[in-house]
Formats: sequence, structure tokens, C-alpha cells
Amino acid sequence: MTLAKTILGVQDNRLDLRAIGHGVNGSRWRTEAMRAHASPRLIFVAKGQGRITLAGLTSGYGPNNLLFVPAGTMYGMEVGKTVYAQILTLPLAMADEWPEEPVHLRLRDVVAQKELAQIFDQLEAELRSDRTGHTRAAHYHAGLLSVFFERQCDGLPAEDRRQTSQARLSAAYSDLVERRFRNSLGVSELAAELGVTPTHLTRVCKQTCGRSALAILNDRIHYEARILLRDTRRPVNEIAKGLGFASAAYFTRSFQAAAGMTPSAFRKSAG
Repeated sequence: MTLAKTILGVQDNRLDLRAIGHGVNGSRWRTEAMRAHASPRLIFVAKGQGRITLAGLTSGYGPNNLLFVPAGTMYGMEVGKTVYAQILTLPLAMADEWPEEPVHLRLRDVVAQKELAQIFDQLEAELRSDRTGHTRAAHYHAGLLSVFFERQCDGLPAEDRRQTSQARLSAAYSDLVERRFRNSLGVSELAAELGVTPTHLTRVCKQTCGRSALAILNDRIHYEARILLRDTRRPVNEIAKGLGFASAAYFTRSFQAAAGMTPSAFRKSAG
């Protein structure tokens, strides 16, 4: 297991609730860049609207939306000035209580909206508390949240847009990128693994999520680079090698083109 996976694994396997909103996280890359986590995430949008790319498919979101992101599923979320949301990290030990596929719920029933807000408020209160048993209580509230989510999903038809051949290919590519982005593979090699041409793959990606296959791949690589630069003290040349770059110089040029600063400068600014 690499150092990066060890560190991210510890962070990803703890019940945690954080705010998402304009200015909350400091930089757009923290929400918009394509990424995935070792354990599931649940995003609750309280107000505002925007777009989210989830498993290769871009959709609009609005107030009282719940978005479930399974472990290992790539996503990126546009957060405008009016958006306030919360993202809940679910420990892997609780993953069996949640769906295996991404789910986007749009809660229109006022009673359900109030019930959801109450569960989130109680969960947050326990996570912030220092009272005896607060961690256990927070996990119980997360369990109630999984029951609420299951009941809201009960009887809902499958999302039609995810059943198209284009959406399935885009989702398969998203999954493949997440598993192979460290392996120095280009779009041509990844497309070959999926049994399609690079041209067709890029066309489909643009149709389903508005960006090219190469942009998705590069976005995932550079998000990982930022995380490693921010959260570890690994030398830049080791990070470059671990992400499949032929040299530290090539990594530096690529990173600077994406981030607007060198890896070293980014590390200092994020410290």
C-alpha cells in the first residue's frame, strides 16, 4: 500500500460532516476537480443550484437534493455563490447499508425535507459534541439516515439517462480512469480496453458530461497530485513517478499548466 493510499484511507474511513459552499473550501479544485474516495459520500444540498458530474454523467442539482456517491466513484461538483451543501463521509463499515450505484434524489415532499434536515442536524450536533457516547450516537444517526434514504428510493424507477449506451460507456470509462490513472496510460489505451476508438470515447464523454476523455483523465491525475502535495511530504519527483509521469520536469510543466503554479509553490500555499 502506498503512503498516499494509507493517508487517504485513514481520512476516508471516519464518519465526518463538512460544509460545501462558495468560499468555504478556498479553491474550486477542492469541489470541481474529478476525484473519488475510498469510502462512500452523501451530499445534501440545502440551497442553491449547480451541476455535478457523477460516474460520467453531468446533471443539474438544486435545493433539497441528495446525491449518493459510492466508494471509488469519480465525481466533481460545480459550486456557485448561492450554494450551501454538506458532504457526509460514511465509513466503509457502513457501506453495505447504502446502494451500490450512484443515486440522485430530488426531495419534493415537505415532510421528507423536514425529516432529512432534522437527521442531519442531530448527526452534526453529536459529531460536534464532547458528551459521553457522542461518536456512537453520531453513527446511529447515520444509520437512521441510511433508512431514510432507502425509503425515499423505494419504488423509484431507474434514472433513464443512466440506461443509455452513451451513459454506460462514460460510466465505464470513469471507473477505468479511477482504477488506472496512475499507470501512465493515455486515452488510446483506455479506449482500447473498453473496445471503442478514442474518437468515439471522446464524443460520448462530451455528450454525457461536457468534457473530453483526455480532460477527465488529466483532471483526475492533477487532483491526486494536489492532494499528495498538500497532505504528504513526499518529494515532487516521487509524486511524479507515482502518477505515471516520465520525469519530474514533465510533471512540473503539466501541473503548472493545470494549477497556475509549480508543485512546490502549490505545496507552500496549501500548507
